[in-house]
Amino acid sequence: MSLPDRRMILATFIHNSGAHPGGWRYPGAASVDQHDFQHYARIAQTAERGKMHVYFSGDSQGYPHISGKDAFSATDYAGKLEPTTLLAALATVTRHIGLVATASTTYNEPYAIARRFASIDHISGGRAGWNVVTSASDSEARNFGRDLNMDHDARYARAEEFVDVVRNLWDSWEDGAVLRDQAAGRYFDPARVHQLDHQGEHFKVAGPLNIGRPPQGHPIIVQAGGSGPGRDLAARTADMIFTAANSLDAAKTFYADMKQRAAEFGRDPSKLLVIPSVQLLVSATEAEAKRAEAELLDLVPEALALRTLALQLGTDLSACSPNDKLPEIALTNGGQWVQQQIIKMARDEDLTIGQLARRVVVSRASFSRSGTPEQIADLLENWFREGGADGFSLSPNYLPGGLEDFVDQVIPILQKRGLFRTDYEGATLRENLGLEKPANAFVADPALGREPSMWA
Repeated sequence: MSLPDRRMILATFIHNSGAHPGGWRYPGAASVDQHDFQHYARIAQTAERGKMHVYFSGDSQGYPHISGKDAFSATDYAGKLEPTTLLAALATVTRHIGLVATASTTYNEPYAIARRFASIDHISGGRAGWNVVTSASDSEARNFGRDLNMDHDARYARAEEFVDVVRNLWDSWEDGAVLRDQAAGRYFDPARVHQLDHQGEHFKVAGPLNIGRPPQGHPIIVQAGGSGPGRDLAARTADMIFTAANSLDAAKTFYADMKQRAAEFGRDPSKLLVIPSVQLLVSATEAEAKRAEAELLDLVPEALALRTLALQLGTDLSACSPNDKLPEIALTNGGQWVQQQIIKMARDEDLTIGQLARRVVVSRASFSRSGTPEQIADLLENWFREGGADGFSLSPNYLPGGLEDFVDQVIPILQKRGLFRTDYEGATLRENLGLEKPANAFVADPALGREPSMWA
């Protein structure tokens, strides 16, 4: 279905106790056990009450920053629930909101990922989404039999093939293949189940998937890479892009580039949704917002800020003073887009390492702002109308209050201005995003697969 008017897409990106590293210590935050399912259920239900489109859970398959474990002991990032397991549970306590989780193409296999997200889509009644990432850290590599991570471009070459295999596996059962004809004794129609027999550079996958086609056809595909290969992968395969931009000009440049790339792949650019990440702190007055912002930052030890900066840049800064300017930094094998944005921030604003570290520890390359509900609404409206975004991914600084403030104070303003919906429009996440259900690849191209030999 298509939406009658262009309105914002709103997601919330949930970190354990909040996106701000001082959030778990903030007096206004609840004391949260990051393993407690009820905490996440409350957050998802709050986002759903606000009619938000997506609850998003990120992931990394490694103990965070083992080389800086003393500094990172000041955060609650070390322990978290595996996100696809969490989403399956959240599906049972929500009815409308989309449920998106990160799963890496570097240290997973296509069949397992296709089955996992198809299962969440069935459990949720068509509300699942997969955030496609390539693992950026050596700490993950060491958990999967490697001393160092795969080369950046090789990771994306693997990801391209990985996504294609997953999408074809989701199509291996046609819509209507499951008959449940008790009288005839036919549970499914074998002529409508297709074996993939994929043999590529990175994967050999027979198929078919051992679960029926997902209610959405394909769960929503989200991508967050900002490098050249990451942008091409997103432009070709993604429904939604989570990105980082620390200014409207940067957001507009990225937005225009991604729409152009989508068109070059023969896609309708309006069907590729670009959602910048924002960290917004809402208070009754601007003075209160600034005070809360300062209080949160005071809760972050300098050692944590400096170690976070070194991690994001992929370089050792131990020989530098916080008062030094950032030295020349070579391009790393990790998250290159974030690294480039941080370096640009340091050069453009002439920041010292200490000043840069205090910025990066809060939001990396994303946009961070505090203000009144009206000021926050004005900001979002400006970015939305000026071609910087199709919507936003809100990372609350602390929980649950940071999200509750946004839902109760900012969303009503956006709704009053006609910028955000007042209710869910459809049953599935695709419908609520205004995206069509994909055609089945095997129906569209009968040469793609064959009937499974085991049933011939």
